[in-house]
Amino acid sequence: MKKSLLSLAFVAIFGFSATASTPIDGEKKQIKVSESTVTWKGYKVTGEHNGNINLKSGHLEMNGKKLTGGEFVIDMTSITCNDLEAGKGKEKLEGHLKSADFFGVESNPTSKLVFTSVKAMNNNSYTVTGDLTIKGITKPVTLVVSMFENKASATMKVDRTKFDIKYGSGSFFDNLGDKAIYDDFDLVVDLAL
Repeated sequence: MKKSLLSLAFVAIFGFSATASTPIDGEKKQIKVSESTVTWKGYKVTGEHNGNINLKSGHLEMNGKKLTGGEFVIDMTSITCNDLEAGKGKEKLEGHLKSADFFGVESNPTSKLVFTSVKAMNNNSYTVTGDLTIKGITKPVTLVVSMFENKASATMKVDRTKFDIKYGSGSFFDNLGDKAIYDDFDLVVDLAL
């Protein structure tokens, strides 16, 4: 019924994890995961990388046409890089993002986002606070969710260091020079309901 774009620049591409919320006299609208996208973008001193991560499952909770909650699980093992070609660094970057230096997908194959508070800004947009879990660490995040028809979209900035992803961070390591990777990555989520 509406569209929610969750920004997952997910540089260190990601996953979400959190606790469930209960709809207020409402219904759960299941996300069509095969028609939804999660895009990440990470930044470094010398440029940026971007890619996708697959949704594993998710739903929005509605009371009539009003958003009241939601929960999403991301398949961290599906992290891909879109700006590099096969044989030209793509496989190396994807493997590194899946390693313990970043998302540690062998031990943490999923991430989760659970809405804990939803406040209407207008008829189509909501300020959402939620619990984001990456690598087994849960932290609060705030994002704006916009809904239109049978789609929803959201964008958010994630500080990877809050989830113990410190590789190449100038906040934790000196003398990185042009090898430094910025702490924040962006996530953009387009959901089909």
